[in-house]
Amino acid sequence: MEMFCYQCEQTAMGAGCTVRGVCGKDATTSILQDLLAYAVKGISMYAHRAIELGSRDRDVNVFVIEALFATVTNVDFDPERLQNMLIQAGRIKNKAKTLYEDASAKAGKPVEQLNGPAGWVPANDIDGLVSQGTQIGIISRKTTLGDDITGLQELTMYGLKGAAAYADHAQILGKEDDAVYAKFHEYLDLLSKPQPRADELVVASLGVGELNLRVMELLDEANTDAYGHPEPTKVRVEPVKGKAIVVSGHDLKDLYELLKQTEGKGVNIYTHGEMLPALAYPKLKAFKHLVGNYGGAWQDQVREFDAFPGAILMTTNCIQRPKDTYKGRIFTTGLVAMPGVEHIGEDKDFTPVINAALASEGFTEDGPDKTITVGFGHNAVMGVAGAVIDAVKSGAIRHLFLIGGCDGAKPGRNYYTEFAQSVPNDCVILTLACGKYRFNKLDFGDIGGIPRLLDIGQCNDAYSAIKIVLALADAFGCSVNDLPLSMILSWYEQKAVAILLTLLHLGIKNIKLGPSLPAFITPVVWKALVDNFNIAPIGSPKEDIQAVLG
Repeated sequence: MEMFCYQCEQTAMGAGCTVRGVCGKDATTSILQDLLAYAVKGISMYAHRAIELGSRDRDVNVFVIEALFATVTNVDFDPERLQNMLIQAGRIKNKAKTLYEDASAKAGKPVEQLNGPAGWVPANDIDGLVSQGTQIGIISRKTTLGDDITGLQELTMYGLKGAAAYADHAQILGKEDDAVYAKFHEYLDLLSKPQPRADELVVASLGVGELNLRVMELLDEANTDAYGHPEPTKVRVEPVKGKAIVVSGHDLKDLYELLKQTEGKGVNIYTHGEMLPALAYPKLKAFKHLVGNYGGAWQDQVREFDAFPGAILMTTNCIQRPKDTYKGRIFTTGLVAMPGVEHIGEDKDFTPVINAALASEGFTEDGPDKTITVGFGHNAVMGVAGAVIDAVKSGAIRHLFLIGGCDGAKPGRNYYTEFAQSVPNDCVILTLACGKYRFNKLDFGDIGGIPRLLDIGQCNDAYSAIKIVLALADAFGCSVNDLPLSMILSWYEQKAVAILLTLLHLGIKNIKLGPSLPAFITPVVWKALVDNFNIAPIGSPKEDIQAVLG
């Protein structure tokens, strides 16, 4: 049994994982994820046609989003849970098929006989599902369609996976858009074609960027409506004496529910990784036992969680296989799952997490009184936009650098630390996502009271960054490409792909991307990106800064 996966940046040898994922997933898990993505295409073949006839179903829509999210890197490592999703996918496909057939009958139109993914029926056991998965994987398409077409298919699919993660967070908080679901089905239907054309896949990939922009807008509305707009906030990054729970991932509602359930229990709550920006939301930081942030980015969790003297809750992707030393006190919830790790169900009863924290030693003393500042979302930055614009016009701020994206374990990511440290003192750094952990605890000072480091938030807060730069472009009466602004991006998984596609959809050029280029983007496709957007790989920090500033 051989897998093939090249959807993340750290894929083996920069070409593809074939025995076991560098992320830690085994071949069975990888193949089941491939099959789930295939099954979702079949569902969307029917759902897309039903929607064109004016018929839709929320259960179908939400399942497609959840299934795509489950296949994102570092989400679901559990073959049994994937098997259950595949069985459910069979039922959902039948529901979508009936929806389409009923809509056709009502409209007096003939029913199209659909094959390929639409004809898939789940096997009875994991071995059978794995057998099915090996027949429809990337290798089979590379053989029949070639590397370029397959790579374009995967570029579109990975963008959809990333957008699905954000759409799932938004719908959990009650923000949905039927037009968004319709676009997911439309693009997945396109990906089901046996002989797709390169030009239509290129258009689709940029369309996914447009879709993701709307999805990030929905999630921004969901988070700010529920918890208020982020505001500049000093966050403690050293421990406080007492029992402790650390929460990692992205889902703010899970954190909120845990905070409510731990009030008065004598347990301090810490954020970790991409949950750090939660400490800037008014309705979350109002909980006094949300005391600060612990540790750094996701790839350091095995060492950091092993040293953490309390319970650990993983709310979304970013989980790694835990060491036995803390496997009994780490918990998952939502779509994230790991074999042998206790999962908190949809009722969100975090009692097992709380009990594990109370049974652990906790921190025996306070750490140093060290803080960093977060919370520079679009609402906060727009409040001081006039001062920023004036500083740029006067020359006090020479240039703005957006240095952000995913962090990861592969060598080469020190580039981003060195780049940030090399940015001249008359320049401002915008940052977001876990890539900021490469430099967010350094002191960059300020320019006339404007902090030189502005932490915008999570990866989905790329929406905030986009709003900020579009407002600056409007204020200066120019395009984003004419601003004194450079984007230096790091990528790791599929949400970063979705954001990159969004930036390309907006026509943003001259992006630097690293630490290595996506394995699924072939030289032919890369040349097209260079020709149309002047996108380029990172070089050395000082040379790249010199190229920008002259």
